[in-house]
Amino acid sequence: MDVRYVCPHCGMEVGRLSGSHLTEVQLGFHSLTLEERSDIIAYSPNGEVTVKVTCDYCKQALETHPELMLVANPLQ
Repeated sequence: MDVRYVCPHCGMEVGRLSGSHLTEVQLGFHSLTLEERSDIIAYSPNGEVTVKVTCDYCKQALETHPELMLVANPLQ
């Protein structure tokens, strides 16, 4: 399983994990609700998993300017 972590706000790739040994339990996916999983995780036909995580830059910008959360794509 290849797992790609991408910021949903700016699109920057935050990280990548590769390996057939990775399991959803090791990645912590098992602790998410079905709704959280559908919001955060996307599975592609080629087997790659994309996980939405906010990068440090966007986290800081959103904490400093919370009104940006009202805009559809605040940091793109």
